[in-house]
Amino acid sequence: MKLTARIASIATLALAFTPAVALSTNAYAAAAPQTSVQVADLNLNSASGQAVYAQRLDAAARRFCSRETTLDLQAACAAGVRDEVNAKLASGVRVASR
Repeated sequence: MKLTARIASIATLALAFTPAVALSTNAYAAAAPQTSVQVADLNLNSASGQAVYAQRLDAAARRFCSRETTLDLQAACAAGVRDEVNAKLASGVRVASR
């Protein structure tokens, strides 16, 4: 009987803790940066269109990663943004925000 009571109390504590985790997750998600890269007006088959796309992508990566605290983290973040946007563009997914 004691084991059952312990399990029930642990389950109750876990359920009570779940909304607090959800609230903190929602607060973090609301604070997460968002950015976009417009490509609909570009001809990505031309060198000039690709150059403009690269400029827009770099600017979006800088905006998105501006909260990182060190240059190493900013560089890693920007590389990740570039990789993700390029992969989405290649697969035809509309790129809007993270």
